[in-house]
Amino acid sequence: MRAAICFLGAIVFAANLPAQKLPQKQRSGRDYGRSVVVSRYGIVATSQTIASAAGADILRRGGSAVDAAIASNAVLGVTEPMMNGIGGDLFAIVYEAKTKKLYGLNSSGWAPQGLTIDFLKSKGVIGEIPRNIQSVTVPGAVAGWDALHRRFGKLTLQQVLDPAIFYAQNGVAIAELVSGVWEQTPEFIRNKPGFRNTFLPGGHAPQTGEVFRDPDLANSLALIAEHGRDGFYRGPLAQKLVAFSKEQGGTLAEADLADFQPEWVDPISTTYHDWTISELPPNGQGIAALSMLNIMERFPLREYGHNSAKALHIMIEAKKLAYADLLKYIGDPRFSDIPVQQLLSKDLARKRADSIDPNHAHCHVLPSDLSQRLNAMGRDTTYLTVIDQDGNIVSLIQSNYAAFGTGLVAPGTGFALQNRGQLFTLQPGEPNSLAPHKRPLHTIIPGFMQKGNETIGFGIMGGFNQAQAHAQFVSNVVDFDMNIQEALSAARFTKPTFEGCDLLIESRVPEAVRDELTTRGHQLKLVDPYSMEMGRGNAVMQNGTGVHFGASDPRADGEAIPQVPAWVANRNHAQ
Repeated sequence: MRAAICFLGAIVFAANLPAQKLPQKQRSGRDYGRSVVVSRYGIVATSQTIASAAGADILRRGGSAVDAAIASNAVLGVTEPMMNGIGGDLFAIVYEAKTKKLYGLNSSGWAPQGLTIDFLKSKGVIGEIPRNIQSVTVPGAVAGWDALHRRFGKLTLQQVLDPAIFYAQNGVAIAELVSGVWEQTPEFIRNKPGFRNTFLPGGHAPQTGEVFRDPDLANSLALIAEHGRDGFYRGPLAQKLVAFSKEQGGTLAEADLADFQPEWVDPISTTYHDWTISELPPNGQGIAALSMLNIMERFPLREYGHNSAKALHIMIEAKKLAYADLLKYIGDPRFSDIPVQQLLSKDLARKRADSIDPNHAHCHVLPSDLSQRLNAMGRDTTYLTVIDQDGNIVSLIQSNYAAFGTGLVAPGTGFALQNRGQLFTLQPGEPNSLAPHKRPLHTIIPGFMQKGNETIGFGIMGGFNQAQAHAQFVSNVVDFDMNIQEALSAARFTKPTFEGCDLLIESRVPEAVRDELTTRGHQLKLVDPYSMEMGRGNAVMQNGTGVHFGASDPRADGEAIPQVPAWVANRNHAQ
C-alpha cells in the first residue's frame, strides 16, 4: 500500500518534471528501500502514515505549512504517545519562501519556580533528578503551536486540531514499529499514576492493528482548539496539572504555566562546502551538529568514499570533539553567556581537526563524571517536516524526552508529562545547572539546509543521536550527492555516550569497513539493518523548479505523503 501511494503520487503530481534541472540524481543502485516522493504540490513527511495524511489533507483544505505541521504533530500525539504529545516540548524552523527568511521557535519549557537544587537536596535527591514528578518541566508544545499558528496559520486552530480530536475520540489503529516500542514500556513506568488507565487499554500495550482510543486527550485537545494556549496554561486543564503535581510531591504552580512563553530566535548556521546549514541556538544541541560539520569539512570525505573506514573514523572523532564542547558550554543562554560564535568558528574547527589521529580512535575526550549522567536516555521523539505548494517549509520536532516521559498522567488529561528536567545537572555554577524558570540542555533539534534555490527541511530523532545523525545526513547530500531519501536511508552509526570508544553501527556497513574501524580502536556493537537505534528521520526539499520532494526514514512507520489538490479549484493550475 505504501509503495502504491508513492507511485500514484509520482504519476499524478510529477507532470512536466524539468528533469534536466534536478540536482537529485536518479536511483543509484544503492540499497535505500524506497523512492523519493515527487509532487508539484505540498508534501508532509512524518513517522506515522496517518499523521502525514492528516497534514496533507490540511494542505488540501487551504491550510499553511504550519497548519499542516501542527495537525500532524497533534495526530502523532495519538498514534505514538510515547514519543511526543502535549506534555512535552517543541522546536521549529520555518522557511518563508517569498522572503527567503528563516524563523526559529524555541518552545522548551522551564523548571517550576519552586524546583531548586536546595529543594531537591531537602528531599534526599543527590546526583541527578529522578524520573518522577521532580523531572517535570513546564510542557512547551501547546505554547509552540499557538505561537506558530498566530504567525503563520491560515485555518482556525479548531480546523487544525480536528483530525487529532477525531482520532483520540474514535480510535486509531496502531502501526507495527510503534506497537513494538509500546510493548517494551518498562514496568516502573506502567505503574505510574494514571498510566495504565490511559495507555494500557485492556491491561496491555496495543498490538499492531489494535484500535487505541484516548477520550481524555480528545477533551484536552478540544479545550486547546477552543481557547488556544489558555486552554492549556490556564483554566481547568492547568488546574488539573497543578493539583496532580502537588499530590505527587512536585512544585508546579499555576504561575509557572500561565507565565511561560516560547521564544522566537534567529537560527545559527555554518557553511559546509557550498551549503548553508542552519540549526536553532542553545539551549539545544544543534550547535554540536554545526561544530561536527566544521571539523568534517577539513577532510576530503568525498575522496575517502561513503561509509569508508577513513570517512567514518573522521566523523566519529569529530562527533566526540563537538559533543565535548556541547556538554561543557551549552545551557540556557538567558542564565549564562554561551560562546556560540567561538564554538562555530572555522579556526576552532581547524584546531579540533588537527587533534584527530587518522589511525587511532581517542577514547577519553571528556571527564567521566560528566559522561555518566548523559548517556543514551531520551531517544523517544518525533520529527516531521512539511512543504506547501508555494515552497514554504516547516521543520518541527517535539518530544517527551524518554518514552512516555515520566509516565505520569494527571487525571482526566490523557497525556504523559515529560521528564525533560532530568537533563539538568545538580552541580551549582555550570551552564546547565538547575535553576527556577531555567530551560535545560535540550536534545531535540530541527534542521534546515540551503544552497541557492535548493532548500531542505530535515531532522532525525533519537536523543543525543540527533546532532551526529544530522551531520551524517548533510554529508550524504553534500559529499556524496545523495537525494534526500537515499541520504535518510543510508546506513548510519551512532555513539550514544560522551567518552570511550564504544559505537553502534548498522550491519549494512560492510564487514571489511567494520574490521578496519576495529583496528583503529573503535569498539563496535553491531545493530540490525534500518535499526531504530539510528533514529527516525524525515525530509522535504524544493529546488526552485516548482517541483517538491519528500522522504521518510524506513526505520519508522511513516512516509512522505503528497497533497491532493482541490481538483475543481486548481483545475487550470494542475493542467
